[in-house]
Order: sequence, then structure tokens, then C-alpha cells
Amino acid sequence: MSDEPITLSIEGGVAHVRLNASARGNPMDLRFCEAFSRVAAACDETPGVRCVLMDAEGRFFGVGADLKTMNQDRQALQVFVKNATAALHSGLSRFARMDAPVVVAVHALAVGGFVSLSAMADFCLAAESASFYAGYTGIGLVCDAGGSTFLPRRVGSRRAAEFLLRNQTWDARTAHAHGLVSEVLPDATLRDEAWALARELAAGPTRAFGEIRNLLLSSGLQPIEAQLEQEARAMARVTRTDDAWHGICAVAARGQPVFNGR
Repeated sequence: MSDEPITLSIEGGVAHVRLNASARGNPMDLRFCEAFSRVAAACDETPGVRCVLMDAEGRFFGVGADLKTMNQDRQALQVFVKNATAALHSGLSRFARMDAPVVVAVHALAVGGFVSLSAMADFCLAAESASFYAGYTGIGLVCDAGGSTFLPRRVGSRRAAEFLLRNQTWDARTAHAHGLVSEVLPDATLRDEAWALARELAAGPTRAFGEIRNLLLSSGLQPIEAQLEQEARAMARVTRTDDAWHGICAVAARGQPVFNGR
């Protein structure tokens, strides 16, 4: 077994990202954050990647900040935070901006930055036994990992404020009701269902997915006229792709399009 905190394998267009430090609860230490950035860049720059599936093993999906590292040297803490978040945030930005959709399968407790990671994903599937804990204000910290960006987009600004400021824990059903989780599944079927969704997305028009993902990120941040122009320009760009041309021709001929991601 690899001793890397995150492993990456690619199968049938699906980049399988596995959080691999299960014995320690997958803490977000500097090694994790640097590995996360490297894996994100690899997924973004590998032409055959058409969907990303993230999951984990062990008792936890991820315990959040590595407190055993953070409490060693108070004077070095600020430098550690800036180095760790530089790597972590670059990885999150690349996963959010790449063409391939991201599916996260949460099987157990997700804390802090792992809640933000779940909110960043296009699809978050949760096992019935999964839960989501804010964590930050419980130790006097603020949200990172896009918690102030991705979480309000999924659950609304008031719900996000309540979750973060009151340091709440949501079970899977509550997280689904609030919009953080796409679907709640039996523990025994979570992995199979996540792979089925990833394979479905990997067979889709990857370039079109990327344009839609970026349009959704810019929505609400600019005037409606600017967003409409972004949509028009994205539509024009995607009509240059093989997938769009073959899709248009196949459906016009009452056939079933087959997409190759180009």
C-alpha cells in the first residue's frame, strides 16, 4: 500500500482520488495539502480524465486540520497556515475549474475543510452514517478550503452562517435537506453508486461540462448582461468541439450521440 496521503489512479476516464491516511483520519497537514495540489494538477492536465471521484477509507472521511502539528510551535503557526492553504487552495481551485466534473463519496465524518471539499464537488453522495461537522469555531479558527465560497452556494448564506458560527454537526439526512449533499445512500451501496455516477459523467461531453461548471461559478458575481454574454461565448466555444457537432448530427438523425470528451 502506498504511504502517500492521497493516491490517484485512472480507469475508463475516471480519476479515482483516494484519501489514503486513514490510520490518522486523513488530517490536512502540509503533506496532505501538497499532495492534494499535485493530484489536482495531474487530473486537470491528463487528457483522458473525464470525471473525478474522491473517496476515503477508515473511520473518518477527514478530520480537518492536523492539530498535532499546529500545536507544536505557536510562532511558526502563521507560516504553516499560509504554506498549507497555498497548496490546498490551489488544488481546490483547479478541481473547481477543470472540465471534468467532481464526485465526492462521503462514508463517515467529514470535518472542517472536508465539508468545504464536499461543497466544492458537483455531486456529493453520502452514506447514511456520514456526518458533517463545521469544526472551525470550536477551536477558535475561521473557515478555509473555500468554506466561505462553496458552502453558501450549496446551502445559502444564512444556513452557512448558522452552520459555521454555531459549530454545528449535520447528519447525512440534514445535510441533504439543506443542499450540501446530493443523495443519501445505504452504507453498503455508496461506493458502487458513486462509481456508477462517475462512469456516467465520464461518458458525457466533457468540454461542455467544463463550460457549465465555470458558468455556475461566475453566476451571481456579475450583472445579468455580463453572465448572458458569458453564456453566449461559452456556447460558441463549445460548438467547435467534436462532441457538440456529433451530438447535434446524431440527435438530428434521431440517433444516440456518443461523446469522446473532445
